[in-house]
Amino acid sequence: MAVKIRLARRGRKKLAMFDVVVADARAPRDGRFVEKIGTYNPNTNPATVVLNEKQAIQWVLNGAQPTDTVRAILSHKGIMYAKHLQVGVNKGAITQEQADAKFEAWKAEKEVANQSKATTLQQSKAKSKAARLEAEAKVSSARAESIAAKNKVAEEALVASVVEAINEAEEEATGVEVDEVVAETPAAVEETVVEEAPEAEETAVEEAPAAEAAAEEAPAAE
Repeated sequence: MAVKIRLARRGRKKLAMFDVVVADARAPRDGRFVEKIGTYNPNTNPATVVLNEKQAIQWVLNGAQPTDTVRAILSHKGIMYAKHLQVGVNKGAITQEQADAKFEAWKAEKEVANQSKATTLQQSKAKSKAARLEAEAKVSSARAESIAAKNKVAEEALVASVVEAINEAEEEATGVEVDEVVAETPAAVEETVVEEAPEAEETAVEEAPAAEAAAEEAPAAE
């Protein structure tokens, strides 16, 4: 029986998750399998892989053929490297302790690389979020300035309409336009002064002869 290590799909639409299973090559993709050795979630960044390393190494050593995707997952988790080391142990090239030490050193180095990648991703997300917030702040500021300008124009229009209404009310009450009254006032004052001045002169002229006549009558009486 040809045995394959492959992915079996599960999860909902557009958020699929996969089980890493050992199954007969003739079985359907999501059909019966021999053993489940891990899970693969591509919806996270980086992808989340949970794997039973001992079982995976054992199946690979026993001749199970992984698919291309599963081979990439196994290489990422160090299973293919562990297989290479175990083959060296079986041939007597290295001891089991040396193979285990090399595998642990590889895992530690891989863990540092994964942590570095995660840190880089977090920094990138933080920068992207800061840039997005700054852009939103600029848009909000521009919108606030636009609203303030519109409010100012509306207030000026309201003040102008109120002044116009007051002027119309005064014109209706007096029957004369405000501008005409202001323009005619100086001329009317000048005409009144000019007309009153001759009348005063005439009164003084008429009173002067009367005073002279009274002076002439005074000696006669004596």
